Amino acid sequence: MEKVKAKKHLGQHFLTDLNIAEQIALAVKGHGGAKQVLEIGPGMGVLTDYLLREPLDLYLIDIDKESIVYLHKKYPQLGEKIIEGDFLKLDLRKTFESNYAIIGNFPYNISSQILFKVLEQKDKVTEVVCMLQKEVAKRIASPKGNKDYGILSVLLQAFYDIEYLFTVPPEVFDPPPKVNSGVIRLTRNQTEKLDCSERLFFQVVKAGFGNRRKTLRNSLKSFQLPEDLKVNPMLDKRAEQLDVADFVFLTQQIEASRGNH
Repeated sequence: MEKVKAKKHLGQHFLTDLNIAEQIALAVKGHGGAKQVLEIGPGMGVLTDYLLREPLDLYLIDIDKESIVYLHKKYPQLGEKIIEGDFLKLDLRKTFESNYAIIGNFPYNISSQILFKVLEQKDKVTEVVCMLQKEVAKRIASPKGNKDYGILSVLLQAFYDIEYLFTVPPEVFDPPPKVNSGVIRLTRNQTEKLDCSERLFFQVVKAGFGNRRKTLRNSLKSFQLPEDLKVNPMLDKRAEQLDVADFVFLTQQIEASRGNH
C-alpha cells in the first residue's frame, strides 16, 4: 500500500490496523440526523476506506498538500468534498448548512483545540468520534470527583454526552506514539443554551481549575463573589468536585451580583 510520509510537525501518527479503523468508522451513529460527516486529517485514508462503505455524505479536510494530492488520486469521486485547509481556522458553516458529524484520528498536539472549535460549532456538530491520547480521552469522559476531570470535561459535558469506547495500543500506528490512544464518542445533548452567560461560565470553569488544589473560594476570588455566595459550602470544595449544574449555579450567582439578569 502506498504511504504518505507522516508529518511529524503535525504530531500525526497514522493508523495501520484495519480492524480498529473499521471499529472507529462504525462508531458514527448519525445522531441528530447528521448524514454529512467530516473526517479531520485523513492522511492516507485508512479510516476513509471504511467510512465510504457507510451511507454517509463524506467530506475530508487535511492541512497537508501532499496528503490532499494523494486523497484526490485515491478518491476522485469525492471531488470538492476534499478540503485543503486548517480545521481550526476555517469557517465551515457555509460547507455544512445542516447538522454534521466529525470523525478523525486527531493529532495529539492540537486535539484540545479541535474540541474547543467543536464547542464553537455545537449548534451544527451533533456527534464526534475521535481518537486522542488516552489520557486526554479519559479526562474528557471523566465524571466529577475524578482526578482526570478538568476544564475540557466540564465544557464538553455541558453540551455533549461522552462515552469512552476503547483503548488503542501504540504498535498499530506509524510512527508508534509513546503512549496509548483512546477512542471516544461525543453525542449532542438536549441543552440548546445554558441558563447563564456562556462566556462567563467558561471563565468560571477555567478559573476554578486554574489551581486544582485551591478551594473555589480562593480560585474564584477575582470574580467579586456576592456575600450570600461566600457562605455557601460549595465554595469549600475544589473544582473537580463540581458537575456542570454546579458551575452553572455559580455562574448564575456571579452574573446576578453584576446585575446581568
